[in-house]
Amino acid sequence: MIEETRLNQVAEIVRRAGLNEQTLGALREHLPDLHFTFCLDDEIGVHEPFLEDAGFNIYLVDGREHCMKLTHDLDSATGLLLAQVEEES
Repeated sequence: MIEETRLNQVAEIVRRAGLNEQTLGALREHLPDLHFTFCLDDEIGVHEPFLEDAGFNIYLVDGREHCMKLTHDLDSATGLLLAQVEEES
């Protein structure tokens, strides 16, 4: 389970620090109870993000079963997928 306030805290950290390896490392260090994954948003496919922001989207990950899957249910979420949105030129 991920509380919405924690999700908003993560989003604020990414907004301020940017989405990069340093930010991801800091999140993992300070929030060890959450699993964080990073990728480009265009690698996600057809799934809708739980939270959209400038430069990044956040998806909820459910890792309770054998395989991880994306979800929109905060109660079943065990981690966050932080996806960098590439600006179109």
